Amino acid sequence: MEQILQVVLLGVVEGLTEFLPVSSTAHLILVGDLLGFHGPAGKTFEIVIQLGAILAVCVVYWQRLWNAATHAATDLGARRFIANVLIGFLPAMVIGATLYKYIKQMLESPMISAAALLVGGVAILVIERLVRKPRFTTVEDFPPLLSLKVGFCQCLAMVPGVSRAGATIMGAMLLGVERRAAAEYSFFLAIPTMLAATVYSLWKARAELSFDGAQLIAIGFVVAFFAALVVVKGFIAFISRHGFAPFAWYRIVVGGAMVALLATGHGG
Repeated sequence: MEQILQVVLLGVVEGLTEFLPVSSTAHLILVGDLLGFHGPAGKTFEIVIQLGAILAVCVVYWQRLWNAATHAATDLGARRFIANVLIGFLPAMVIGATLYKYIKQMLESPMISAAALLVGGVAILVIERLVRKPRFTTVEDFPPLLSLKVGFCQCLAMVPGVSRAGATIMGAMLLGVERRAAAEYSFFLAIPTMLAATVYSLWKARAELSFDGAQLIAIGFVVAFFAALVVVKGFIAFISRHGFAPFAWYRIVVGGAMVALLATGHGG
């Protein structure tokens, strides 16, 4: 029962943080470390339950995704939408598969996650001041090269604590994308990226997975889905009013506290 409660808590953490620029991976590692949680097949649990959060995006944006899929043959905007998502996904697919072993090793280090949280918070504050007037307001407007560049920005999140959402949103804004469009592109880019990461991780850990482990993953998946629904629906409205500074300061406070805690031997 204790482990199930831990899984529920981690599912909530994943769902609330996946699409915010605060790094869901870092929160899962740090909270899991504080709880003493040992999930199934190493870090497979942390990777797979992210798919529950991704499903929330599919539900919230189902009409836009469905329209793109069904009108691709006749609508240029639909084809550009699909192409830009796939182009942005390519760097993560190639680099993620190539560096899988090293990424898994970094996922074992709470200190890396805590330090990246802290540094990333400072970076967000700096980037918000550097952002120029946006030139692109919808995903369909993106030129292919811009999508590719944002895809490389997403790869920075392979370091736990950097934040996939934060890297893609900030990278897109630096490249001239309007804040709302940058956030939505981050949502859409997460779909193929996290689906591929989940399938690849499950395949790599197939010999280690047990029935009990599958149950824990399923519980975390469902909880993450419902928690993420809340975030996806409210995130765009929040950043439109308040920007990203609140998330930056949150990262700095939490990351700094965790660095101090781990450095003094009270974590890990």
